[in-house]
Amino acid sequence: MTNDFLAIASEIRELENLLAAIPDGNVIERMSLESRLESARAALAVLPQQIAPKARLTFRGKPVFGSHGIAADFGGKAAGAFSDAFAAVAAGLSEGLRYMGPIPNRDKNQLLITGTAIGSFGFEFELPAAEPSLFPEAEKAQEAMARIEALFRLAAEGTDDEVAEVIEEIHPRAVRKVHDFLELLVQQQAWCGLEFGERFFRYADYAQVKASCERLKDENIHETEETYRGEFQGVLPAGRTFEFLLADQAGLIRGKVDRAIEDPDTLNREWLHKPVSVKLNVMQVGQGRPRFTLMTLGDLSA
Repeated sequence: MTNDFLAIASEIRELENLLAAIPDGNVIERMSLESRLESARAALAVLPQQIAPKARLTFRGKPVFGSHGIAADFGGKAAGAFSDAFAAVAAGLSEGLRYMGPIPNRDKNQLLITGTAIGSFGFEFELPAAEPSLFPEAEKAQEAMARIEALFRLAAEGTDDEVAEVIEEIHPRAVRKVHDFLELLVQQQAWCGLEFGERFFRYADYAQVKASCERLKDENIHETEETYRGEFQGVLPAGRTFEFLLADQAGLIRGKVDRAIEDPDTLNREWLHKPVSVKLNVMQVGQGRPRFTLMTLGDLSA
């Protein structure tokens, strides 16, 4: 059933792209494609409804009364803060998140509360764009929820370098939203557990969630811009990684190329083994190793 959905969804997407490229005046050329598109949409409509992916967020602590209920004021604020964190992480994965301004595609990344989650007490969320399809929104929604679970777990149990890897993937602003959610729990003397697919993590107690909140605050995530002189030794475009040999000191920098740079292979074509000054974003979590990112090609100069 899933394979049929994927095949038909792919065909619809291809037909829509073809039609968009054909002028309206080319009536005969468009008729055949429009007929095929209508048939494909009809075939998709009769397929059984797919099961939407869901996540369960449960709470313990002062605002929670066993499996009976949760303080309404806390529950509403917690659901809203978690939804904000999810939208920010999804935007970060989709390359559209910036340090300032509205969170992109906020309306497309809305979580839907579909029930209560019993265990302690909490909420069951349905993810947006839940159909298993070729469309990036569905894939990014599930990836975003997985990253939140990973950040909860690693902030509690992982190393500084493991936390930094997740921050690199989802953008520091998205991490601030996750921190805001955890800070709300700390203020209300609560902690939580998150279950999504085969992933599950639950904070052991209030002390652990408080320590995780401290670990994700801005003061523990240091970001600077630093300029280096040297030569690019090579760039892997698919992996978006580079090696940079320093000219004025012994050492080799290994870093990442930001997703805002559409064609990382430009560095191989135009800057390989040439003396260059490069401005890099340097991010460090706690006592972890510095992580280097080239943000734009405009940060290069001969």
